[in-house]
Amino acid sequence: MAAEPEQAAPAAAAQEAAVHIVYVTRPEGADPEEFHIRTLAAVLGSEEKAKEAVLYHYKQAASGFSAKLTPQQVEELKKQPGVLQVVPSQTYHLHGPGAGTTSTVGLV
Repeated sequence: MAAEPEQAAPAAAAQEAAVHIVYVTRPEGADPEEFHIRTLAAVLGSEEKAKEAVLYHYKQAASGFSAKLTPQQVEELKKQPGVLQVVPSQTYHLHGPGAGTTSTVGLV
């Protein structure tokens, strides 16, 4: 019986939501935020759920949004029209003495 909780844990972990960046091609003339919400609503089941899930809308250099998604939702979203790519969000940290200061890159 001790093996049952161990087997259940990976299945539960696989369904945990994580932040992903979704890159899309937006139809000409469409409002970016409305298009993002409609695209995500097709997977989540409603525009209300999509609005709750979106963390940020990207509208300048790239068109897309970030949202907390389960692995299953990621796979369904990849199938939606206009979705180019869905990637896990990552944070990068600078390491070393003085990392993150302007003096380390010679700007001061």
